[in-house]
Amino acid sequence: MKGYCGTILMVDLSNSTFDEIKIPDTVYEHFLSGVGLGAYILYKYIPGGADPLGPDNILGFVSGLLTGTGSFMTGRWLAVCKSPLTGGFGDANCGGTFSPAIKQCGYDGIFFKGQAPKPMLLYIDNTGPQLMDAATLWGLDTVATEAAINQMITANKKLAIATIGPAGEHQSQIAGISNDGGRMAARSGVGTVMGSKKLKAVVLAGSKMIRSENPETLRAISQDYARKIKASNLPPMTTGAILPLMGKSMVATDKAIPIDGMLSTAIIKKWGTGFTNTMGMTMGDTPVKNWKGSITDFPYRKYRQMNPDLIQKHETQKYHCYSCVIGCGGLCDISAVSKGRFTHTHKPEYETVAAFGALLLNKDRDSIFTINELLNRGGMDSISAGNTIAFAMECYEKGWLSPKVTGGLDLSWGNAAAIITLVEQMIAGTGFGAILQHGVKKASEILGVESAPLAVHAGGQEPGMHDPRLDPILGIHYSCDPTPGRHTIGAGSYYTYMRIWEDVTWAPKVKLGEDKNSEYEATNQVGLKSMINACIKQILDGSGGCFFALVSGLNHFKLFNYLNAATGWNKTPNEYMTIGLRMQTLRQAFNVREGINPRDFKMNDRLSGKPPLTEGPLKGKQFNMDEMMSIHYQFMGWDKKTGIPTKTTLEDLGFCDLEMEGITHG
Repeated sequence: MKGYCGTILMVDLSNSTFDEIKIPDTVYEHFLSGVGLGAYILYKYIPGGADPLGPDNILGFVSGLLTGTGSFMTGRWLAVCKSPLTGGFGDANCGGTFSPAIKQCGYDGIFFKGQAPKPMLLYIDNTGPQLMDAATLWGLDTVATEAAINQMITANKKLAIATIGPAGEHQSQIAGISNDGGRMAARSGVGTVMGSKKLKAVVLAGSKMIRSENPETLRAISQDYARKIKASNLPPMTTGAILPLMGKSMVATDKAIPIDGMLSTAIIKKWGTGFTNTMGMTMGDTPVKNWKGSITDFPYRKYRQMNPDLIQKHETQKYHCYSCVIGCGGLCDISAVSKGRFTHTHKPEYETVAAFGALLLNKDRDSIFTINELLNRGGMDSISAGNTIAFAMECYEKGWLSPKVTGGLDLSWGNAAAIITLVEQMIAGTGFGAILQHGVKKASEILGVESAPLAVHAGGQEPGMHDPRLDPILGIHYSCDPTPGRHTIGAGSYYTYMRIWEDVTWAPKVKLGEDKNSEYEATNQVGLKSMINACIKQILDGSGGCFFALVSGLNHFKLFNYLNAATGWNKTPNEYMTIGLRMQTLRQAFNVREGINPRDFKMNDRLSGKPPLTEGPLKGKQFNMDEMMSIHYQFMGWDKKTGIPTKTTLEDLGFCDLEMEGITHG
C-alpha cells in the first residue's frame, strides 16, 4: 500500500511474449516512479550504442508514483526511450486520462522491446495483456484510430488509448504519441520509436485498485489545495485586453517582485496556456521570425488576433485532466474556420499559437486552428514543426531556397496557405515536407553547412516558445537538461513562483527588490537555482505531477507531504531533492554512455543574444552560455568542463549499490 504497484510489464514485440518484472522497493526509494523508473529501466535494459529505431531500443509508458492515490494534479504520464532526435535520453510528458489506466492494469510502467513483424496493438484488461493485429488501423490518423479501436474492442469501462498517427508511421523524427483525441506526448521523437516498432496503439481497460499508505492524510491535503484553487479567481470582468499590459508591467522593472503562485493559477483557470499568446509579445518572451525578430516585426495589429478571448469564443467544452482541479483544457468548434474540414479541435496551446503565429509572422488565427488539428491527428510535435518551418522560411528569405526546390510553395513570412500545405507534407513525408519532417537539425544538414546558424535547436531538439534572453536560467535548462530544448524544466521565473525555499533549507530565497539582471551572470546563485529547478522537476515527473501545480507554489501544492502520505516514507524535502538529483544524474549518465558530449547540447547562439537584438523588449540582452553551463554542471556535481557526472557524485548518490554497472564518470 505504498502508492506504486511494484511491477512493470516488458513486452517483446519480436517474439510476442510478456514478462512481468518485480521492481524492488529500493528502486522506488531511489528514483520514485514515472521518469525515474523509466530512466532506471532504460539504462538497465538498453545496450549501449543501440539504434534508436532498431529492436534494441526500449519504449516505455510510465505513470507517476502519486497517480491514483487521491492526490490532486498528479495525472501525468510519460513516454520514455532513446531519442532518435538527440541520440540520448528521450521523454515526453502528457496529461489526459492515460496515466491512471496504466496503474489500474497493475503496472507502474509498460515497456516494449524488439520490433513487431506487422502492425500490432497491445490490449490489457484484468485478465492480462494480449497483442492484437492492427493492420486495418495502420494509416489512420490519431482520432480515427481511437474511434476504430472503440468499435473493435468491447470492455466494461471506457478504454484508455495511446496511439501514433501517420507521422510516427512514416518515421518522422518529430512524431509524438496521442491520447484522448489529440492530447500529445509530443517531444523527443517518442512517436517515431513507436512507429519503428510497428506498435500502432496501447489500449488499457484494467480496473485494479491503486492503494496508498495514508489515504486520509492524502484526502486532507487535497481538500486544502482544492479550496485554494476554487478561491483563486480573477475579477469577473477581466478580459484578454489586460494581458499585453501585464506583460509590459512585468518587464518594466529590473527588480524581483515575488508573487503568490496562485495568481498564475487564476490566470490559467480563465485562459489556459493561451494567456501567453499576447502577454508574451510585450514581455519579449514569445519568439518572432525564427528567433531573430521582435514585437516590431509582429506588432499589436497582428498579435491581437491571438487574444485568448477570441480563441475561447470557439470553445464549446472545458475539460480537466485526471485528478486536476484547475481545468485549463477545452474543445473548440472549428467547423466554420476550417471550412468544414474539421468539426472540433483541442483548444490550441500557447506553444502551438506562438510556433505558428509570431515565429512565422502568421496573423491568420483561423489557420492556426486548422494546423493544430492537423498536427494532433497526424501525431507531430507542434514546437518542432513550427521551428522547422521558421528555419525554412528564413532560408527562403535569404534566397537559399527557390520555388523550384520547395515544389512551388511560396515560403514568404506569414503565408498561411503555404504553412498549412507544408504541415500536411511533413506529416505525410512528401514533397518539400520530406526534407523538413525530421526537424530543423536534419533539414539543415540536408540543405548544407551555410544554413546551420539559422537552425535553432539544442542538441537536435527545437526549443519551446519562451525566450532565454528574457530568462537566462531557462537557457541553462535548454542546454543542460539530458532532454534539451524543453521549456518545462526550469527558469528563473518558475523558481520564484514555486517558493521552494519554504521547504528546502538550502534553497536561496528570492527577496523583494533583488536585481533580476544578476541572472545574466554565471554566479553561484544562478547555478544553485538551476540545480534546484532540475531536481524538483524530476520529483514532479516521478510523481506524475502537473507543472501548473508546481508553479502555483509548493507552499500550496504540498508535493513532499503528498509523497510521504502515499508511501509512508517520512522523508524530508532535502532528502527528496537528493532523489531528484539522482534521477537527473542517471539521465545524464545515460547520455554519456551513448557517446554524447554534453557540451554539444548548447542551444543556438541566437537564444543567448549572439548577436543581440536591436529592437523590442529584449534589445541588447545577452549572456555567456558556456559559463552558464559550467556553473550548472558544478552545482549538479558533474564535471564543470565536460558535464559528465563525477565519480564522487555517483558514489555519494549510491549508484554502486543499485546494480547500475558501467556508469561512466568524469
